[in-house]
Amino acid sequence: MTSTLDKLYAILRRDLLTAVRHRSGFVVTLVGVFTELAAFYFLSRAIGPGFRPAGVEYFPFLLVGTGVYTFFVMSAQAFLSAVQEAQQTGTLEVLMTTSTAPAELVILSSISAFAGNLVNLLVYLFAGVAVFRASIHANFLSCVAVLIFSLAIALALGIVAATLQVAFQKGSALLWLLSSGIWFLSGTMFPIQSLPRSLELLAHAVPLTYAIDGMRRALLEGQSLRTMAPTLAVLAGFGLVMLPLALAGLSLSLRRARQDGTLSFY
Repeated sequence: MTSTLDKLYAILRRDLLTAVRHRSGFVVTLVGVFTELAAFYFLSRAIGPGFRPAGVEYFPFLLVGTGVYTFFVMSAQAFLSAVQEAQQTGTLEVLMTTSTAPAELVILSSISAFAGNLVNLLVYLFAGVAVFRASIHANFLSCVAVLIFSLAIALALGIVAATLQVAFQKGSALLWLLSSGIWFLSGTMFPIQSLPRSLELLAHAVPLTYAIDGMRRALLEGQSLRTMAPTLAVLAGFGLVMLPLALAGLSLSLRRARQDGTLSFY
C-alpha cells in the first residue's frame, strides 16, 4: 500500500510540475470552459425563464448536466489515451515486466489526467456560479457523497475503456457510445421524463443518469443525505458492482494479451 501511494505521489508531482511549465494549456482550457458556459447561458436565455426542468432554472440544469457528463467522457478518454500511447510507443510491453501489477500500472498512468478532469469539473461548476450567476442551493455533504460515488463509476468506465483497447483494440467504441447515445439517455440537456416511455426505462439503467440527477439535487436543490438516500444507494450499487468487475476484466485482458503477444497491437 505504501509503495502504491509513493508511486501515486511521484506521478502526480511529475505531472503537476509539467503542467506548471506548460501554463498555456491551462489558459486554453479556461477559454474553452468560458466559451462553452457562455453558449449554454445564452441558450437558456433564448429559451426563456418559463422552461424549468425538474423545477430549476435551465442554465443551472445545463451547467450540472454538461459538467458531469463531460467529466465522465474525459475520464474514459484519459484511460484510453494512456493505453494507446503506451501501445504506439512500444512501452506497454516493457512496463509489464516491472514489479508493479499490470492493472495498477494502467491506473497510475491515467490518474493524473483523471484528477485533472475532476479539477476541470470543479472549475466549470465554480465558473458557472461565480461568473454566470447560476442559482444554487448546495448541500455540501450530499454533493460530496454524490461526487465520491460518481468517481468510482467514472473510474470503472475508464478502466473498461482501457480493457477494450487492450483486448480488442476497440476502446474508442466506448467513447463513441458515451458521446452518441449515453448523453441522450442520461438527462444531460433535458429531463429523461421527456423521452418515450421505453427510452425512459432504458435511461434508468444508465449510471450517468443517477450521477447527473444526484448532483443536481444536491447542488441545485440542497437535498439532504436522507432525502437522497435512494439515489445514493443506486450510485453506490453501480460503483460496487462496476469497479471490481472492471479491475478483474483489465487484469485478465492484460494477462491474455501478454501471453498472446498482442500488447502492442493498436
